[in-house]
Amino acid sequence: MCQAYRLQYNWDAISGMPTNLYGPNDNFHPENSHVLPALMRRFHEAKVGNDKEVVVWGSGLALREFLHVDDLADAVVFLMDKYSGLEHVNIGSGKECSIKELAELVKEVVGFEGELVWDLSKLDGTPRKLMDSSKLAGLGWVWLEHVNIGSGKECSIKELAELVKEVVGFEGELVWDLRWVQDINACDGLVDTYKWYLEYVKQ
Repeated sequence: MCQAYRLQYNWDAISGMPTNLYGPNDNFHPENSHVLPALMRRFHEAKVGNDKEVVVWGSGLALREFLHVDDLADAVVFLMDKYSGLEHVNIGSGKECSIKELAELVKEVVGFEGELVWDLSKLDGTPRKLMDSSKLAGLGWVWLEHVNIGSGKECSIKELAELVKEVVGFEGELVWDLRWVQDINACDGLVDTYKWYLEYVKQ
């Protein structure tokens, strides 16, 4: 539709196509939610019910890509400022994880201490889903990695730069170029999502 408006009315409309999203206000319905909120709800209910195990379909080997909704919002603003083209732009993290890795991480964030059981009689679905976000990267997208700074602690590149600036005593301004920086790592994003879910289930 954006392409049609652009061609017919010369309207500066652009289109962004996001990958699998997660975060606050996600759909946690037991029958029609996507994999990440579905896992979060199941682990939460198992924890509350003192269940000994949670059964997940498949082998857990299928690979998926996820993006926090706040990173999508930042990317959309970035595209409105930096892009004016006919073709749509994929908005993805450029990183993938297995369903098994995701389930283990959600289990840890929720605090479920029971066993994670894989039902191998169920199919995994599509083996791999990873968007080609090279066009976004070409516009200046960068993944803001988190680095280990010792003692089991991690920080973002931005936090590290601020720390180094302070240590060396540089009193000037730290300027970041106008690129979209995706800076929500998986663990922080899941913690943020679970906090929202806990408030949601209280209602």
